[in-house]
Amino acid sequence: MASICVFCASADGIDQSYLRLAAEVGARIGDGGHRLVSGGGRVSMMGQVAAQARAHGARTLGVIPQHLVDYEVADTDSDELLVVDTMRERKALMDAHADAFLVLPGGIGTLEEFFEVWTAGSLGMHPKPVIVLDPDGFYAPLWQFLESMTERGFVRPAAWQRLHRVSRVDAAFALI
Repeated sequence: MASICVFCASADGIDQSYLRLAAEVGARIGDGGHRLVSGGGRVSMMGQVAAQARAHGARTLGVIPQHLVDYEVADTDSDELLVVDTMRERKALMDAHADAFLVLPGGIGTLEEFFEVWTAGSLGMHPKPVIVLDPDGFYAPLWQFLESMTERGFVRPAAWQRLHRVSRVDAAFALI
């Protein structure tokens, strides 16, 4: 059993295929006997991952800043909901409770979380896998940019090799 921290969209108005992907990941977390660590939201992909994880038997831990609770987006059905003051506290607790990080499509918050755990891992601050699940090429432009940064010497090859990008849910869970 692993505690899997999932970073993903909390935005409304995204394509339904992303919500289905989130639901599939949540179901897989539950079916695999894993625990979900999330940003504690009940909306969009984040909400789908959590709801399906619980529906399939997983325990869920959400970490959310009070500011977002006030917006009424907190996953109050979470088995454990930690309310913090800042986004930095949120990320630190999510990181501390996770055994692996799974990055799904998302916006700037998702990218920030992704880059922070990747950076920390590349600096030897944790050995946890960082997996980008990209079934439709959402991250392809970013990946090309990161590859060019590596080619130009701005990203160490060892840091680049710590990342895993896969297109299928099964492949993501095989890395966990």
